Amino acid sequence: MRSHCRQRPRISLRLWQIACLGGLLWLAQRQLKSQFIQPQVALVLGGAAEREFFAARFAQTHPEVQVWVSSGSNPEYAEWVFAEAKIEPGRVRLDYEAVDTVTNFTSLVDDLAAANIKSIYLITSDYHMRRAEIIGQIVLGSRGIRFRPIAVPTQEQPETLTHGLRDGARAILWVFTGQTGSDWGQFFSHYKLP
Repeated sequence: MRSHCRQRPRISLRLWQIACLGGLLWLAQRQLKSQFIQPQVALVLGGAAEREFFAARFAQTHPEVQVWVSSGSNPEYAEWVFAEAKIEPGRVRLDYEAVDTVTNFTSLVDDLAAANIKSIYLITSDYHMRRAEIIGQIVLGSRGIRFRPIAVPTQEQPETLTHGLRDGARAILWVFTGQTGSDWGQFFSHYKLP
């Protein structure tokens, strides 16, 4: 009888170990898979002209990748940047629907999914990358799209974590309701984040 009682904790410990090992293997295979899936699109978050210049140079060395620019410079200037880099116009998509970082993702994620895009390069400034990654994990992840961050070097200080968490909450709101809260900006515009 005692030997039976001693075996029960060992069995539950083994099941727990097997479950943990299974979880770790699942996470490892996801990470490996994302490293081997070749991104098909470079998504450039608008907001700074140097991001488009960087994306044009990036497109020169990645000829198989399309470039989607979300609310960047005016169309004439953006077209000029890519033409100067000798990037064919058919590889560049300019979209001006987004009004902020969250909508950079939400306004294009369904188009990416409809085009069967499974992996992208995410291009934005280094100081902006943490916030972009938080939002990307939520919004792109909701459609099964993976991304590889490519930071454009700047001299700027990184944004605060508060900005990332705020926009992460807005991204979660979008996943569940389809609303980003971007129209709340006017209401809260007189409040400054630390």
